[in-house]
Amino acid sequence: MPAGRKLVIVESPAKARTIASYLGDGYTVEASVGHIRDLPQPSELPADMKKGPFGKFAVDVENGFEPYYVVDADKKKKVSELKKLLKDADELYLATDEDREGEAIAWHLLAELKPKVPVKRMVFHEITREAIGRALEATRDVDDRLVDAQETRRILDRLYGYEISPVLWRKVRQGLSAGRVQSVATRLVVERERERMAFRAADYWDVTGTFAQSSPSVETEEGSFGARLSQLGGRRVATGRDFDDRGQLRNADVAHLDEQRATAVAAGLQEASFAVLSLETKPYTRRPAAPFTTSTLQQEASRKLRMNSRQTMRTAQGLYENGYITYMRTDSPALSSQAIDAARRQASELYGPEFVPDKARVYASKNKGAQEAHEAIRPAGDHFRTPAQVAKELSGDQFRLYELIWKRTVASQMADARGSTASVRLGADVALEEGTTQAVFSASGTVITFRGFLAAYEEGRDLDRYAEEQGAAASTKGERETRLPQMAEGDALTGTDLTADGHSTSPPPRFTEASLVKALEERGIGRPSTYAATISVIQDRGYVTSRGQALVPSWLAFAVIRLLEENFDRLVDYDFTASMELDLDAIAAGDKDRVEWLTQFYFGAGGKAAQGATAGPQGGGLQGLVANLGEIDAREVNSIDIGEGITLRVGRYGPYLEVPGAEGEEARRASVPDDLAPDELTVDKARELIESQPEGDIVLGEDPESGHSVIARKGRFGPYVTEVLPEPELDEGLSAAARKKALAALPKPRTASLLKTMDLQTLTLEDALRLLSLPRVVGTDPESGDPITAQNGRYGPYLKKGTDSRTLPTEEAMFDITLEEALAIYAQPKRGRGASAAAPLRELGEDPVSKKPVVVKDGRFGPYVTDGESNATLRKEDAVESVTLERAAELLAEKRARGPVKKKTTRRAPAKKTTAKAKAPAKKAAPKKS
Repeated sequence: MPAGRKLVIVESPAKARTIASYLGDGYTVEASVGHIRDLPQPSELPADMKKGPFGKFAVDVENGFEPYYVVDADKKKKVSELKKLLKDADELYLATDEDREGEAIAWHLLAELKPKVPVKRMVFHEITREAIGRALEATRDVDDRLVDAQETRRILDRLYGYEISPVLWRKVRQGLSAGRVQSVATRLVVERERERMAFRAADYWDVTGTFAQSSPSVETEEGSFGARLSQLGGRRVATGRDFDDRGQLRNADVAHLDEQRATAVAAGLQEASFAVLSLETKPYTRRPAAPFTTSTLQQEASRKLRMNSRQTMRTAQGLYENGYITYMRTDSPALSSQAIDAARRQASELYGPEFVPDKARVYASKNKGAQEAHEAIRPAGDHFRTPAQVAKELSGDQFRLYELIWKRTVASQMADARGSTASVRLGADVALEEGTTQAVFSASGTVITFRGFLAAYEEGRDLDRYAEEQGAAASTKGERETRLPQMAEGDALTGTDLTADGHSTSPPPRFTEASLVKALEERGIGRPSTYAATISVIQDRGYVTSRGQALVPSWLAFAVIRLLEENFDRLVDYDFTASMELDLDAIAAGDKDRVEWLTQFYFGAGGKAAQGATAGPQGGGLQGLVANLGEIDAREVNSIDIGEGITLRVGRYGPYLEVPGAEGEEARRASVPDDLAPDELTVDKARELIESQPEGDIVLGEDPESGHSVIARKGRFGPYVTEVLPEPELDEGLSAAARKKALAALPKPRTASLLKTMDLQTLTLEDALRLLSLPRVVGTDPESGDPITAQNGRYGPYLKKGTDSRTLPTEEAMFDITLEEALAIYAQPKRGRGASAAAPLRELGEDPVSKKPVVVKDGRFGPYVTDGESNATLRKEDAVESVTLERAAELLAEKRARGPVKKKTTRRAPAKKTTAKAKAPAKKAAPKKS
């Protein structure tokens, strides 16, 4: 770097490229690729520290909760590069994001690079030429309080996870994790499923009809409308809302119609004369939704674009880093004055001046803890680009998300939608067995006379379990535009299509990602900027799976949540978790001391420097809570009563059902299919699964060659077949050791796992003998003389020649592949674990950096993109069918920036300690983004 240049450090390569294009030749812009330092795993600590105060958490809880940081192994090369660039710079600009994580990254860079030149903290909410120019003129120092708050969160999560997770390992399953927000989010999903399991449907009937004026006048508009029976004999007719989740009526004063009575009412009204009893008309006004925050963007992208939270945030990150939108992690719906002017100007140009109100709309956050960026998510710049203007630059998810953000921002500054809502009640006398009574039908309709903001955008809504009751023109909230004909009180009406309809109440709807994000935000749990990561974690851990858009908890989640509720109930309490979030915000604002707060949380109210403070978890500290747990019955924690003596148990290899056997008999068991949701496992379904499971060994027949019996059985690793060898005849005088040695020398029975296409119920002796014939000798390699065999292994069917193995395309190939075909497979170049060279899944185009063709391939750990020099695994949200060249180039650039990961060795370089609260660039240190 020539002398006199300025070094600017950002987080990502994409952000670096965009900013570099605005700054010009006097600046070098480099990416740190996220955090460079973090708390190490205790096992990664230097040997002399493992038995010291940092040995358990990499945090010294006895001395002010001082953290110990190390440079990540895959960032050492990057840190060296940054140090080299800094030597030739005369100024350092830290341009990481202006939130807690970004501030922490900046602090870690200062602590590690130790610059001897002036340092400036450069912040901005959008990456445009104007915004970068303004940021250069308004630099500041690193914000110690933001760093302080981030470090407190990191230490808190380390303490929580490292104390609670081992309990889950011992009592539920190895490898599980607990987290301050993830455990509470999982509890929400599990509680909703418990409600669905306890739910009992109630049946109810109603009557609907189509109505029109008997003699419409010239002034009135002809037309028919639908209405629903709402009253019978002066009593309101019961709808789904009138039943609780046990199927019982909440109010005994309503009329609960069954099929017989509803059919009688419909039949009695066929020739009835209807009249308008009342008609009410009132103005309708609807205001636009506020501009997007992180939370509302995730919710709306889920509803309208079917994008999950992780996919939404990754796409938004790309739009931000390339200068299309403002910073995407924000709790604030506020717009800057420039953005308000841009939105109003664009609404006027596109829809007309009458669509823009006289006064600009100002939005404020309802969230007390709003603290991230200070503006809503909107199109970048002082002049917004329309979706049409960026259509050639963006594609796929990026274009769809930009269009959504643009529409929401412009609509937020547009006029209200206006109209009128009419509600009508009509009645007729109906003769029933008990006598003549009055039947009253109701309908409502909304007419929009001025669309206002609806011309640009309408907010989506989550599933309503009572949505069906709002049909038949009875939209009580006026959300559905339905026009009623002009009528007056007393007008005669005719009724047709009078029909009795049966209904069943619906269970509470499962959470979607959108509704879970909304629930977490409403309860004040966590921060919207972390929701995408939280939902990803509970899915990756196997606690939650997706069925369409619905989130379904696993039985593993039931066991984990039960253990936490019964032993750490306050740590998964919604109010307590929300109060912790407020305390952390108070630390960020400088209103609370981090050391005092952490001391109270970990040691309890009586801990050092926390005398007189409010009680921590369970009225005491986390440390004492874990130390005094008492005995936890692991079997009980992992058991869920299904009913009628059937118990579901969460086992090491998955959930299974168990029912006690008759006296002297073993209990019967049956595995539970992975695709069976917990609320679908009724007693009847459980009995069906148990009855369909074979008891004991299934005798298939006798091997004609050996004469041995062949049986099938269900083992701990799945179903398999084996042969029964005759009982050996051993000398009764053998010692125990000699007997053991003799038994070990005996031939072992042939055993083989069933193929994926096979089932224990339909397995034949012929199938079993084919399996037991493996490994099958295909032939001999004419060049090497080595035999080639076809085998079935842990990773599927494969060929083996000496130490060289190759994957077979199908299981059937093990039985019918010829020597010529096997030799052809070995003639191809080998790729990965026994895999042959395969054609790329997709060809994307030329990489802008390497200038080489980029393709998508399928690897051992899933699909990845490569240009022949660098490989980058596709993220979970990157679909092979829709990944773009731009996304692939971004992944490859990140991989190149990280550099090669060195293999771990037993000898580790000593890690660098953090400066213990020294007044260096900033006061605190922070962890890696999670």
